[in-house]
Amino acid sequence: MPLPSMIRTLVVDDDDLARTHLRTLLAGEADVEVVGECADGRAAVERIVTLQPDLVLLDVQMPLLDGFGVVQQVGPGRMPPVIFISAHSDLALRAFEAYALDYVLKPYESTRLLAAIARARETVAARRRANVAAPDDERLTALLAQFALPAVPRYPDSLAVKLGDQYYVLRVSDIDWIEADGNYSRLHVAQRHRLIAKSLALLERQVLDPARFLRVHRSSIVNIGKVVAVEPMFHGDVQLVLQNGTRVDCSRRYRSRLQERLYFTT
Repeated sequence: MPLPSMIRTLVVDDDDLARTHLRTLLAGEADVEVVGECADGRAAVERIVTLQPDLVLLDVQMPLLDGFGVVQQVGPGRMPPVIFISAHSDLALRAFEAYALDYVLKPYESTRLLAAIARARETVAARRRANVAAPDDERLTALLAQFALPAVPRYPDSLAVKLGDQYYVLRVSDIDWIEADGNYSRLHVAQRHRLIAKSLALLERQVLDPARFLRVHRSSIVNIGKVVAVEPMFHGDVQLVLQNGTRVDCSRRYRSRLQERLYFTT
């Protein structure tokens, strides 16, 4: 059994490497015990209810149910203290700051994370002294109310692609096209490519602005602004010719999407 002073912590992030990194950083805190991990929001709701942790490190953007959905389903009145985790949502960060809620940006900085843990430590201790498991947190209630309002989707202007020990910043608008490579994606920019550890489906769902990028094949996405010609092939397939001369197949399955974005005159 853990000692009463231990802070029982649940780590929630859909990225396996991110969870591993968090565990490594938390391992140096003698009073923090990671009692569970979750890779999606629905699992997080179940674990919060069953484990009743003292603290939750909660990713904002996740499949099935996002971080705000987790808080909503558990209920602000039953939610343990939360440190939100965010990759690039400026809107979310402004909201966290407005409601004095703690957050940590990806990629994680140990100084920022440990400062958030220190503040959480005080909150957990205060709840234990008051003998209150989870008092209603008006900040979480207000946060949910804000995000219940209709919002215009925001997409990142740039990607920070890791190369060795540093990150190479790549403007999303410069990407010509992207192809699947197993569970990875290969970004093609000006006849060069960068391999990133994100699936094509995840990029399409969370990162790429659908007004700019179009899925044209099960294994490829194009920047529609880079297309200069369309050449018919066999059985309804076509090839897209990009500004740099690259040819990308558009399968018959996805041709209707293309026709929604390009008006064919004849």
